[in-house]
Amino acid sequence: MTQISEAPARTRAQISDRTLRKDRWWQAPVVVVTLLTIWLTYATVRVFTGHWYYVPQYHYLTPFYSPCVNGECLPEASTLGRWIPAVPPVIPYAFVSLVFVLGFRLSCYYYRRAYYRSFWQSPPSCAVREPHARYTGETRFPLIVQNLHRYFFYVVLAISLLNTWDAAQAFRGPDGNFGFGLGSLIMLANVILLWCYTLSCHSCRHITGGRLKHFSKHPVRYWIWTKVSWLNARHMQLAWITLGTLMLTDLYIMLVASGAISDPRIFN
Repeated sequence: MTQISEAPARTRAQISDRTLRKDRWWQAPVVVVTLLTIWLTYATVRVFTGHWYYVPQYHYLTPFYSPCVNGECLPEASTLGRWIPAVPPVIPYAFVSLVFVLGFRLSCYYYRRAYYRSFWQSPPSCAVREPHARYTGETRFPLIVQNLHRYFFYVVLAISLLNTWDAAQAFRGPDGNFGFGLGSLIMLANVILLWCYTLSCHSCRHITGGRLKHFSKHPVRYWIWTKVSWLNARHMQLAWITLGTLMLTDLYIMLVASGAISDPRIFN
């Protein structure tokens, strides 16, 4: 009679090294830390500068100051009016929108992955042990705020409409009639890419096509879902591109507003 031996007890592999990977896995987190730090430093300095944010002659308003509702804003730069009294310099002029834009970006699925890996090292890369002793997920403060991403998305849709209005105003010449220059085209490209990034959001994809059992019964939503899905596949690229276009747009308007450069006019 054959005797069946007991299977050996299973234990986790005892690996003392942080990782057995031999490739340069640390390069991606380092690049992300560097680029995000540069952008955050620039954006922080600009939103607290308090000047060189508007070009009255060509109606250029930087997205970092839109909407400009502070009592110290230039009247012509205040699309929604100056309904907030003058605030201390420690509060940005566009604090009404910046809170939601920042919340939308920070809770974005791609940006979570980016700064979780690069800044928090949780984990820094696949198959690399993280330094944290335990992980509680997004169930406690502050990470539980990530669950507000969908609601940030709704507000950012309204802010995107406002950015579109600002871009449309940039197509007015000094006399108020139709006209545009290089700055107008930069603002237009920026707002188009911002719309692409916003609509490529995972929440937008779920809103358009989620909770449907049969796509065939909802052809319009299915068509929208396919377009959003196409953008969603490029969400990471759009996340980085829009950071670049935001910085470029603000930098260009700052240089023109300060008189460092002149805006090449194409028409009127």
